[in-house]
Amino acid sequence: MKPIIDLSGKVGLITGIANEKSISTGVAEACVEAGARLVVTYQNEKTRAFIEPVVHRLGLEHVCLMDVTRPETMDETFATIDRAFGKLDFAIHSMAFAKRDDLHGRVVDTSADGFALAMDVSTHSFVRMAKCAEPLMEKAGGGALITMTYLGSEKVIPHYGVMGLCKAALEAATRYMACELGQKNIRVNAVSPGPLMTRAASGIARFDDLMASAVERSPMHSLVTPEDIGALTAFLVSDAGRLVTGGVHFVDAGYNIIG
Repeated sequence: MKPIIDLSGKVGLITGIANEKSISTGVAEACVEAGARLVVTYQNEKTRAFIEPVVHRLGLEHVCLMDVTRPETMDETFATIDRAFGKLDFAIHSMAFAKRDDLHGRVVDTSADGFALAMDVSTHSFVRMAKCAEPLMEKAGGGALITMTYLGSEKVIPHYGVMGLCKAALEAATRYMACELGQKNIRVNAVSPGPLMTRAASGIARFDDLMASAVERSPMHSLVTPEDIGALTAFLVSDAGRLVTGGVHFVDAGYNIIG
């Protein structure tokens, strides 16, 4: 009998690996363990140095430059996937960015250019990724698109600012794309982890307080780990999750249900 999470023969794209502690690292580990072949991306040569330990440890052969503010790099990444595999079964979108002043300041003070940049990198890049993935997933007979979101999309989280707006739009995009792509057997979901310390989280003011609150107030009194996120994501992209689409799936020890 095959294991519930079996990704044997599947090809996946994973973005957002920054170092060993990244959410995407946990996702990559779970997918490799389940038998998937992966393509991973890096933003620039400086960031590539930080992901090399993960690449070597997991034995990943396909590593591509992809800076979503440079459309040609996304096009080349998907062209590389097509040349190497001729299909794509799943893609993980795990990236977000906002200027420091816009992230730490009031939403009403957000600059127009800062808002546009945050939405472009954090939200519309998922839409662009889906557009590029669609023909390769059709070749595979279907596929799964996953993005990473956060509770700040629906509740006011201190010091999360404009990123809360980006995540709300990201979750709306997830629902609309799930509806549009479902007829092609392409599923679209969002995973919403509880707070955990990553390089991205380090830019949020008083993030230690947020993690302490999660431990204290969540029903299971625990912090999520990259491995927990990886396990849920691997399930969603596997055949076991074949009829799960359009949802926001929490992995946060139940923190999201507490008022």
